[in-house]
Amino acid sequence: MPLIGRYLSFIKFEHTVFALPFALISLLAATDGRPPLGVLGWVLVAMVGARSAAMAFNRLADRHLDAANPRTADRHLPAGTVSAWGAGVLTILGAGLLVLAAGMLNPLCLKLSPVALAVVLGYSYLKRVSAAAHLGLGLGLAIAPVGAWLAATGSFAPFPLWLAAGVMFWVAGFDTIYGIQDVDFDRKAGLHSLASRLGVARALQLSRVFHVLAVAGVAGAFRRAEALGPVSLAGVAIMAGLLAWEQAIVQGGDMRRIDKAFFTINSWVGMVLLGVVAVDLYLI
Repeated sequence: MPLIGRYLSFIKFEHTVFALPFALISLLAATDGRPPLGVLGWVLVAMVGARSAAMAFNRLADRHLDAANPRTADRHLPAGTVSAWGAGVLTILGAGLLVLAAGMLNPLCLKLSPVALAVVLGYSYLKRVSAAAHLGLGLGLAIAPVGAWLAATGSFAPFPLWLAAGVMFWVAGFDTIYGIQDVDFDRKAGLHSLASRLGVARALQLSRVFHVLAVAGVAGAFRRAEALGPVSLAGVAIMAGLLAWEQAIVQGGDMRRIDKAFFTINSWVGMVLLGVVAVDLYLI
């Protein structure tokens, strides 16, 4: 595999579809659908930087655990297709991109960039000490809509905070499901997840609660945006349907279709919401 392709695979670049749509939704809502091209460009740079740094650092921090886990032993670092040195360089470059983009946007974004880095990098160690790691991952992605709003306005507001809450609980819900695959390994390795702490059945129950809260958070955000109307709220109903489908797929701890539940369905959630917001802003 070519070098660039190898590193894009290493950081799971395709998983950008999880956080990016919510950053764009927040940016569009903050600017009534007319974001300045410069702001849009630097928001995208910040997203790429933060995402790359977070994923590279996570793989670097977990390389020995990944090597010991049969499910993850073929990842790039344990398999030797990416070096620890290369992962470290990518982490530094990604963090630098985030700070650079924040500085180009406004002083508040620059001041908060170390906080953002602390959250997205610190998640990698949270599962060593707390089963709240799922919420920690959610918080890392929830930064995206808040950061995009701050990039456009330079101040906080209810809309991005409600949207961030929705993102946090959405991610925590599907990460709880994903963690079921490693329940036995996590217990042996002393790692914390809701499944390893509470058992699969109770973890899935909490995942459902998280997803109900996610829908409530996104609905609360859209109701507080003057530029958004009934089409966007219809999108929230679609989101609820997708998450109900996801929960149905894994009901009873069925792990055979976790990849479909984790990636396929969740990749649609943000794109559907971004689509309905675009319809509300540009066509209604």
